[in-house]
Amino acid sequence: MQPATPARTEFRQFFADLGPGLITGAADDDPSGISTYSVAGASFGYLPLWTAIFSFPLMAAVQLMCARLGLATGLGLASVIRRRYPRWVLWTSCALLIVANVINIAADLGGMADASKMVTGIPAPVFVPLYGGVIVVLLMWSSYRTIARVFKWLTLVLLAYVAAAFVAGVDWPAAIRATLVPRVEWSRSFLSVLVAIFGTTISPYLFFWQAAQEVEEERAAHHHSARRHGASAEELRACRNDVLSGMFASNAVMYFIILTTAATLHARGQTDIETAQQAAEALRPLAGAGGYWLFTLGLIGTGVLAVPVLAGSCAYAIAEAFAWRGSLDRPPRRAKRFYTVLAVAVVLGILLNTTGFNAIRMLFTSAVINGILAPPLILIVVLLTRNQDVMGNAVNSRAMDALGWIAVIVMTAAAVGLVF
Repeated sequence: MQPATPARTEFRQFFADLGPGLITGAADDDPSGISTYSVAGASFGYLPLWTAIFSFPLMAAVQLMCARLGLATGLGLASVIRRRYPRWVLWTSCALLIVANVINIAADLGGMADASKMVTGIPAPVFVPLYGGVIVVLLMWSSYRTIARVFKWLTLVLLAYVAAAFVAGVDWPAAIRATLVPRVEWSRSFLSVLVAIFGTTISPYLFFWQAAQEVEEERAAHHHSARRHGASAEELRACRNDVLSGMFASNAVMYFIILTTAATLHARGQTDIETAQQAAEALRPLAGAGGYWLFTLGLIGTGVLAVPVLAGSCAYAIAEAFAWRGSLDRPPRRAKRFYTVLAVAVVLGILLNTTGFNAIRMLFTSAVINGILAPPLILIVVLLTRNQDVMGNAVNSRAMDALGWIAVIVMTAAAVGLVF
């Protein structure tokens, strides 16, 4: 057997380093996000493509701050907020997060069920509790390492959206121009889509999940202590590679979904879709059966990835806020309250689906709540990660600080636009 070459060894190490950042980025492309990107492409064609490039450094900077915070302190985001800020800041953040996440879980379960109905013919209400129950059982009875490994491989489902673009007949010169030359259409409908895109890509639940997962990685590697002071250069390097890879993959998928729906639906005048399911149905005669199946199966797969992240971030936030011992690495008997919060979040999402709420209205409500929560939460993350008492040797660089402040400004503008 030939020894591994340096290049092959380096690639294996790079892939081994991928974990929380890759999973977080993939979870950002959930069914509700896919709906937003599908509506953007169908309504405005190639015009919104530039947003994928613009949002990437902002999204990456915020998630990297959260990852480094968890890595340097050995604590989740809610734990650090509890130790550093008044209780009202902590509980307001947690309350808004839970409401938004439950609504998002409901919308994602509904989206998965509708997509399953399209390919099986079985009524959607059958799939909502089925998917919810299976996800809760798997999270309760699998070890963290198993969950992380499954999630890591499940991110490959996102390649379906990249593949779909190449069977869609894209006008590449027009797409490249729209990507590299940002243009804004000064209309209420375009600005609404713009705000929705930013609100979908930079979501508060990802902040809590990212920090918590870095702590889980440390626990799994037996490096966790109650109070860490800083992180090694090797840990920070691996963390950076992981987060940047995950955020790049997330925005690449967003780009290709807009590209696919622009090349098919918008190009043929089908601009009035409201959901990813409608986008998938409309793709069938335009991009063929291949594009339809890729889009639909990708929609189900991303939901399976996103719902655990939404429910898990609820559980981590509440457990950290109450200083409970609880994580996905503990069995249910040793973390009853943690898993109770997780299960209740999913059950509430299932019940919300049975009330007859309009899915688009649910997504809009969730987007409004996330839009209100994101700016102050990003501000807190920036202030914490530039504080040497908190971060040790892992404080923000000037570039990271600058991107963090830009993210605060952009998300504040988006929140104001979304609300008013």
